[in-house]
Amino acid sequence: MAVNPAVEGRTYSIPEPHVVTQDELDAFAAAVRSPGASSGATSQAAPLTFAVTIAQRAEAEFMVDPEANVDFSRLVHGEEGFTYHAPIVAGDELVATTTVRRVRSAGGHDMVTLETGVETTAGEPRVTTTSVVVIRGEQA
Repeated sequence: MAVNPAVEGRTYSIPEPHVVTQDELDAFAAAVRSPGASSGATSQAAPLTFAVTIAQRAEAEFMVDPEANVDFSRLVHGEEGFTYHAPIVAGDELVATTTVRRVRSAGGHDMVTLETGVETTAGEPRVTTTSVVVIRGEQA
C-alpha cells in the first residue's frame, strides 16, 4: 500500500501550544551531552536538536492521518535538516505546522518530504525542519 500522493501540500499542526521549561531543556541537554549541560547555568538556549521534539509532534499528525496511508511499521528516517531563525529558550510557547512538500515513489519505496515550521504563538519563527521519511515497499 503506497502513501497517498493526494496529501502533498496538506498541513498538520500540533493540537496545543507547548510551553518550553528550563527543566526539559536541562534534561534534553544532559541526554544529548550538550556542552554546558552540567554547568548549572539557567536560561540557556535549547540545544540545536531540541526543535525536533516539537517538530515531530506535528509530523506525527501526518503519520496517523488515515488518508495519508502511512504504514508506520515500514517507516525509516531518511534525512533531517534544520534552518535556525532564533534560539528556543525556556518560556517560549511554541506551535508547529508540518507541510507535506513531496510524495514520490522510487525503487518500490515511497519517499515523503516534510517541512515543519516551529514558531512562537506570537508568530516569531524559531526553526524550520526538513525531513525525508522512507516507507519501505512490501518487497523490502
